[in-house]
Amino acid sequence: MAGRVPLKVVMAAVAGNAIEFFDFIVYAYFAVYIGQTFFPAKTEFMSLLLSVGVFGVGFVFRPLGGVLIGAYADRAGRKPAMLLTIAMITVGTLALAFTPSYASIGLAAPIIVVVCRLVQGLALGGEVGPASVFLIEIAPEGKRGLYSSWQLASQGLAALAASGCGLLMSYLLSPAELAAWGWRVPFLLCLVLIPVALYLRHTMPETLQAPAPARTAAAMPKEERVRVGSHGGFILLAVLVIMGATVSTYAANYMTTYAINTLHFPASTALAATVIGGVSTFLFALLGGWLADRHGRRLVMLLPRLLLTIVTWPLFLLIDLWPGVATLYATTIALTGLTAISATASLVAIPELLPRTIRTTGLAIAYAVGVALFGGSTQFVITWLLGVTGNPSSPAWYVTATSLISLLAMLAIPESRGRQLKR
Repeated sequence: MAGRVPLKVVMAAVAGNAIEFFDFIVYAYFAVYIGQTFFPAKTEFMSLLLSVGVFGVGFVFRPLGGVLIGAYADRAGRKPAMLLTIAMITVGTLALAFTPSYASIGLAAPIIVVVCRLVQGLALGGEVGPASVFLIEIAPEGKRGLYSSWQLASQGLAALAASGCGLLMSYLLSPAELAAWGWRVPFLLCLVLIPVALYLRHTMPETLQAPAPARTAAAMPKEERVRVGSHGGFILLAVLVIMGATVSTYAANYMTTYAINTLHFPASTALAATVIGGVSTFLFALLGGWLADRHGRRLVMLLPRLLLTIVTWPLFLLIDLWPGVATLYATTIALTGLTAISATASLVAIPELLPRTIRTTGLAIAYAVGVALFGGSTQFVITWLLGVTGNPSSPAWYVTATSLISLLAMLAIPESRGRQLKR
């Protein structure tokens, strides 16, 4: 698009994305209380384990959501796909907020929660592709990177809001009140915001020309009939690029647990790392988009990832040798900030290099598979490394190894700045 895009159009794309990520993160934040409410067990640890396991169900269904909703967005349009994802997240949030406890309705309670996580996983897997592609297609000439950066920046806002809400609830309510009803409050706040996101998305324009009802695959010219499989090699490269960003992101998210369990910091100090990580992701994502428009996608993808590969182990070593607030927060900012800059350039380059007819599907599959495989396992791998080695700097090994693989994949991806998008 040639002209300036109204702010509410950008908000329409990122509002739903932020709400969905807020909802997903809040579940993780209050997993202990959700476990006590819906998954009673002989020990608190088993209850928490069941709750975290159900949280992981959402990751399992992300690839399926990416395939189904991504294909729907490429066939019917970006707008209907984003309306669908916000409707699905509404259903999941509504059920989580109002489902009675196991003590009230028995086995039906955990079953409902599991179904909620499935729906939310499908929605989140299908959200990133249409939202990112919409921002790229709606952007004025020369600003696709900056517009696309709001997708990742909105995730930073979601992390900031979720951690801020968690801190506030923990400060205002007693543990007994949090366990009884307080954990439901953030989900209710989500329900208040969802109608605003639905209204904004309902009024947004469509960027996909000639949706499928008007042009079936048989009616398309032969050169336009592109299948995802024909770009399988590139999508695999995209998964490896997203892998590095995912591992470092979830390693940063683990810093709160790491600070409490390994460094033995006070909970308030550790939780503040999550807030700092959200702010850092927001600011550096926008910076990454601006840099990608000025200096190209490849350079902005590669340099921050290379720097992160070099500094991650020394930073964890510093935390081990001189544990303190400064080293904890510096490591959090390095992980989230450098990741945000590189990931923003990646999330604009990948769809720019895909044909229009599979642009959303290809990005959605790459993102959902990368996050499902590595987002759901990173914290488990880090915990395992710490337990097996007893080395506080061992999480850096996993971040460094996956970053090296991502760097190789980035080198194989061509520059896409200035590339004319086929509408």
